[in-house]
Amino acid sequence: MARLTSRNIGRLAGLGAALWLMQPLAQADTAHWQAVQQAGVLRCGAAVAAPYVMRDPATGQYSGFFVDLCRDFAEQVLKVKAQFVDTSWDNQVAGLQSGKWDMAMALNNTPERAKAVAFSVPATDYQISLLVNRKNPKFSAAGNNLGDYDKPGVTIAVISGTAADKAVTAAVKNATLMRLPGSDETRMALMSKRADILADANDTNHLFAMANAWANEVLPVPALAKQGVSFALPLQTPADDMAELDAYLTQQRESGEIDKLVDKASAQILAGNKAP
Repeated sequence: MARLTSRNIGRLAGLGAALWLMQPLAQADTAHWQAVQQAGVLRCGAAVAAPYVMRDPATGQYSGFFVDLCRDFAEQVLKVKAQFVDTSWDNQVAGLQSGKWDMAMALNNTPERAKAVAFSVPATDYQISLLVNRKNPKFSAAGNNLGDYDKPGVTIAVISGTAADKAVTAAVKNATLMRLPGSDETRMALMSKRADILADANDTNHLFAMANAWANEVLPVPALAKQGVSFALPLQTPADDMAELDAYLTQQRESGEIDKLVDKASAQILAGNKAP
């Protein structure tokens, strides 16, 4: 048996202090999904943008394919209820950082955001598309090359401050940009012919084109702001927890289930006989 000397006592005391100091860190690193399960609810930050996230103004009920994915992941994987917290796009990241919700829906994975939050694998892909009036003579010979639309005398409507605004501003050299506060304003500008082009997310523009026979959607080459659309979690989310969400999304995407959910959201919008 080793003799307990003053030197050994000092070593033991030092080890005990180290273990004591490590305890708060271990407790603070509680698994993200474990905390959600203990609370019994998965709070999802919900900023509206069809067909990803939609909200019925009369009932307050949420729909859209990211809403369906959030609800299914909560109920089938975590075995908790999903709660949707109304927010704006400007506050999605800040609300996640401050703990107002556990997961943010339908965020583009950009290098800037990746410094502040952790991203899942993409649930779908995003890029900017262009909506034009089929009968606009300015584009009678246009194809899908961006240069066919970036010309003097052409006005492009875009929602101010969005990914579309940033991408178009960087790529367009000759056309005039019309920055407007929201999607209603940009669509009205195109419909009233104050703008020749509406630049917005391809999913959103595709739905508008489906609902309006006069509208033609163009996916420009080179692609504008092509990136994944994902769920976002707090930056310090444990890798195992992120892997669980990634595995779920990969299975849903490869099985075609996400495509079905997109079709469901599109049908809901079109059944309302109005653009998203």
